Amino acid sequence: MATRLLTLATHEFSPVAFSTSLGAEDMVVLDMIASNDLDIEVFTLDTGRLQQETYDVLTRAEKRYGRRIRVYTPRHDLVEAFVNSRGINGFYDAIDNRKACCHARKVEPLKRALDGKKGWVTGLRAEQAATRAGLKPFAHDHVFDLIKVNPLINWSEREIWTYIRANGVPYNALHDRGYPSIGCAPCTRAIQPGEDVRAGRWWWETPETKECGLHAVDGQLKRKMGT
Repeated sequence: MATRLLTLATHEFSPVAFSTSLGAEDMVVLDMIASNDLDIEVFTLDTGRLQQETYDVLTRAEKRYGRRIRVYTPRHDLVEAFVNSRGINGFYDAIDNRKACCHARKVEPLKRALDGKKGWVTGLRAEQAATRAGLKPFAHDHVFDLIKVNPLINWSEREIWTYIRANGVPYNALHDRGYPSIGCAPCTRAIQPGEDVRAGRWWWETPETKECGLHAVDGQLKRKMGT
């Protein structure tokens, strides 16, 4: 079903792009795109505060699939303005600060990456967080005014790792150290047994605020496929 959704996206929402965080789910999607030679542009956001392990898996992925993954970086003036006004680690002090940092380092680069696109593929799963429980395979994103494609919405974490191991998909070494969800280094920690998979992201906040502004959906599309 996931590959079918990706293929459908190339037919109905072209040009379409896939934004990869290089986490486990996104590596599965990348493998599907590359293995099926789908016409989907692949890019990632380098916030400037990622872990070395994330850069390592980016390099491994490019070698494995024989293609460059386009990298978008923040505008230096926006990052400088944030740091000079709120502090180098000001995101710990208030939710508004954290969202402002995410906007400069993630949202603005994403807008540039999605400019001119009609479809946007993600690796989101419904069981990842309370904020993602209502995900659908296809949805209109009102922030970027395009169709968001979520091929893995109904996948479990077990299914993700079964696919990775069965297909020899490269993955971030931090996953083996208790990091099921990986973002910027200062905003990500390992989780304890039994904790929610997103518990290590912005752990000082409540679950209802744990999004960075990239994923906001205002309407779901009804498809013939029963979704």
